[in-house]
Amino acid sequence: MCSFEGKGKKRLIRMGIMKGGGGEGGGGERVEKLKSSRMKLWMIRATTSVLLWTCIVQLTAVGETWGPRVLKGWPSCFSHQDSSISVIEDKVPSVPARVLPPKRVYKNNGYLMVSCNGGLNQMRAAICDMVTIARYLNVTLIVPELDKTSFWADPSEFQDIFDVDHFITSLRDEVRILKKLPPRLKRRVETGMVYSMPPISWSDISYYHNQILPLIQKYKVVHLNRTDTRLANNGQPLDIQKLRCRINFSALRFTSQIEELGKRVINLLRQNGPFIVLHLRYEMDMLAFSGCTQGCNTEEVEELTRMRYAYPWWKEKIINSDLKRKDGLCPLTPEETALILRALDIDNSYQIYIAAGEIYGGERRMASLAAAYPKLVRKETLLEPSDLRFFENHSSQMAALDYLVSLESDIFFPTYDGNMAKVAEGHRRYLGFKQTILLDRRLLVDLIDQHKSGSLSWNEFSDAVKVSHESLKGQPTKRLVIPDRPKEEDYFYANPEECLQPSYGQLSST
Repeated sequence: MCSFEGKGKKRLIRMGIMKGGGGEGGGGERVEKLKSSRMKLWMIRATTSVLLWTCIVQLTAVGETWGPRVLKGWPSCFSHQDSSISVIEDKVPSVPARVLPPKRVYKNNGYLMVSCNGGLNQMRAAICDMVTIARYLNVTLIVPELDKTSFWADPSEFQDIFDVDHFITSLRDEVRILKKLPPRLKRRVETGMVYSMPPISWSDISYYHNQILPLIQKYKVVHLNRTDTRLANNGQPLDIQKLRCRINFSALRFTSQIEELGKRVINLLRQNGPFIVLHLRYEMDMLAFSGCTQGCNTEEVEELTRMRYAYPWWKEKIINSDLKRKDGLCPLTPEETALILRALDIDNSYQIYIAAGEIYGGERRMASLAAAYPKLVRKETLLEPSDLRFFENHSSQMAALDYLVSLESDIFFPTYDGNMAKVAEGHRRYLGFKQTILLDRRLLVDLIDQHKSGSLSWNEFSDAVKVSHESLKGQPTKRLVIPDRPKEEDYFYANPEECLQPSYGQLSST
C-alpha cells in the first residue's frame, strides 16, 4: 500500500506540472525559469565553442607564418611531427622576410603606357628607359606591353618573361607601376580615346619634360608606341644613368621557371669544364635584314631578298653585300668565326655553346666550325625536349635562357654587335668585367681575305688578329661619345660606365 501511494503521489505531481496546476501556485514560474536558464547555458556553450575554434584556426594560420619564431614545438591537431623533426628544423636557418623599399610619395601627373618593339634585349633596354622617364615625369607607368608583331611573332606577355611582382615592388621607392589602368581610364583606352605617338629617338630627358609631360597632363593617359633607343646615351644626369642600371641589373629579373632552367644549363656546362658562349648571329632574319649573303648560294640569296621586301618596316631594300661586309657591317659567317677562334688560340677542348636560333644553311654552313671545335652544344642538345616544351614558339623566352648562359660563360663571343651582344656585354662589365671579345669586323674581314689569297701566312694572320684584339676584351674603358651622331657612338647599355667599378679615373679611353 505504501509503495502504491508513493507512486500515486509522484504521478499526480507530474500531471500537475504538465497541466500548469499543482498543489502550489509558483510551480509554473519555476519551470519557465528553468527553461530560460538552460537556454542561456546552451547559448554560452555554443558561443564559447565557436570562439575557441576561431582562435585555434587563427593560431594555426599564424603558426604557419611565425611558427619558427613563436609557435615552434606547439602540438597541433593538423600536424604530427616528432621531436627529432623539430630539432632538425631548428638547425635550418630561417629565410629572412623580404624588406620592401618604402613607397615614394608624389603627385601623380598622369599615366604612361608603352608598347615595346623588337627582340628581347631591345625591349629590355627600352623598358629601362621608359621606367626612368616615368620616374622623372612623376607619372604612373603601366606594365609595358611586349612586341607580338615582329618577325619572331612571340605571344609572350611581360609576366611570361619577367617577374612582374618583383619588377613593381623593387621600384616602388622610385615610381608607381600598375599592371592595368584604373577602370575608368581603361574604358577610354579600349574605345580608342588615347593619345598615341612615337617619341623622338636619342632624346634628352628635357625633351620628355617639355614635350611629353604636357601631353600626359592634358590627356591623362599617353601611349608611346615605339620605345627603342628613345633616351640619349650621354649627357644625362647621373641619377638617371644610375636608375637605368638599377632597373636593368636588379629590377628586371626573369621568371623563376626561366631562371631555374638557365641555372640547370649552366650547371650541365660547368660539369664538363670551361665554356664559351658564341652568339652566332647567322639566322635567316639577320641575313635578310642586313643583306649579308657571303657564302650563300643563288637560291638562298633570292630567298633572303624576298624576305627583306616582305617586311615594310625594313627600310633598306637594295644592298651591296660585298661592300657592306668590307665596311664591317655584316655578322661573321660560321666559317669566318672558326678561323677567328683558331687565330685567337681558343682551345678546341672548350665547349662552345651556340646562343642563337636556327643557323641559316644548317649543317652545311656549320661544318667547318664543328670540325675545328667538336664540342658544339646548344640548349636543345643539353636539355630534354620536355624541358623546352613550354618555350616552343616563344623566341623571347628562348633568348632569355641564352642571355642567362651568356652572363655566366668564361668568354662571351658575339659575331655581330646587335642588341643581345651589346646588352650582355654591359651586364658582364657590371658583373666584374668578364671577358667579352669585341670583334673589329672591318679589320677582320680584310685579314681573312688576305690570308685566303695567300698574302698572309697563318702565323702572320693569327698574330695580327691577337694583337688587334688585345684591348677589345671588355676591359674598363670610357664610352665613346660622338655628338649629333648617336648611332655611331657607344651604346649606354654596352658600357654603363657610370655604374661600374673602378672609378672613371681608372678607365682608359678609346
